[in-house]
Amino acid sequence: MFVSFFPQPKLFFTSVAIWSLAAILFWFFGGEQLGAVFGMPPAAADAPPIIGIAILVSKPFLWFYLYFAFCVLVFYAFWSWYSPHPWQRWSILMTAVILFFIYFNVQVSVAVNAWYGPFFDYVQGLMSGTGKSTNGEFYIGLADFSWLALVGMNVQVVNAFIVSHWIFRWRTAMNNYFVENWGRLRHIEGASQRIQEDTMRFSQIMEDLGATFVQSIMTLIAFLPVMIQLQAHITELPIVGAIRQPLVVAALAWCLFGTISVMVAGLKLPGLQFRNQRVEAAYRKELVYGEDHEDRAQPATTAELFANVRHNYFRLYFHYIYFNVVRYTYLQADNIFSLLILGPSLVAHKITFGALNQISNAFGKVTGSLQFLLTSWSTIVELQSVHKRLRAFEATLQGEPLPAIDQRYIERHGAEDPA
Repeated sequence: MFVSFFPQPKLFFTSVAIWSLAAILFWFFGGEQLGAVFGMPPAAADAPPIIGIAILVSKPFLWFYLYFAFCVLVFYAFWSWYSPHPWQRWSILMTAVILFFIYFNVQVSVAVNAWYGPFFDYVQGLMSGTGKSTNGEFYIGLADFSWLALVGMNVQVVNAFIVSHWIFRWRTAMNNYFVENWGRLRHIEGASQRIQEDTMRFSQIMEDLGATFVQSIMTLIAFLPVMIQLQAHITELPIVGAIRQPLVVAALAWCLFGTISVMVAGLKLPGLQFRNQRVEAAYRKELVYGEDHEDRAQPATTAELFANVRHNYFRLYFHYIYFNVVRYTYLQADNIFSLLILGPSLVAHKITFGALNQISNAFGKVTGSLQFLLTSWSTIVELQSVHKRLRAFEATLQGEPLPAIDQRYIERHGAEDPA
């Protein structure tokens, strides 16, 4: 799954982690200030915040763009020299482009959150009659948001297009790699399905899950400092009272509770989903044989195989009942959780309308990032089941023992091609 697309996957991903950590540490301990040498210094501590689209083309942001490009090109040059790979432009360079676009869209969200404060305070002044304005000033304020939304939307569309092509290239690499080794793989149960369907499903799931995961991490990194600044408006939490870092503590505790609840409720789902794939494969295999052999796919045989399909699906549906009860109950409660913790400060008149919108949005972004496992658990379950099937291919090619479930099949049926 990985060796076909990435050069020396274990060493590659280790080097990605080390190089990324080194680049991040250098940025915070001198790299950001280094931009002053090139006329792009960081923003002064006492400088007023830039509101609107201008923040994305300010000198500190331009310096970060150049720094990111430099780090990527150095990393790419090293791997091109150390271990050339036919897919390295997609697995390294295009991956970096995708990560940059995700980062850029997260920064657009941060800029929108910064716009919320002054604009909604301005709206509150108009509604209460304490502020004066003209129609032109009001629409100029809306235009700041419109430009951010327009840029963010178009970047997201371009990134979705690139991600789709990137994922299909990965599927192509897997397909070519497995087909080249077909002679060693054909004895595994459902070999043709694993090459054609499972590689397709793996790539599609990775397209959704991978992009969501990366965006969740970047959103968390970007919005945690924002939330720390905004919690100056919060003096205490309900029941708990006054504590340090109240918003951060509340977000972490709430998301940890939800994630553990959903993981416990969905503990059996990956195995059940994998069994479903096996009985579906057995039923499909018999029907395929029946196309060419009159003695196969007889009514008694197909009825028995389909009964196995029905039994497994009904069992899966039952286990999804309590899983969905836990998941949807938590998600509904999450809709009012931020207002619940802001209650004492709202009642004490310590939050303005603009601050309320900023805090609610930032809190929602942080909790949404921390709830990645919760909201994506069903997709993760499907990915695990596909991964188990494709893992048998890698075990065969690497000379490892087959997964027990595939080994038992060969012992029962021999090394025939079941596809």
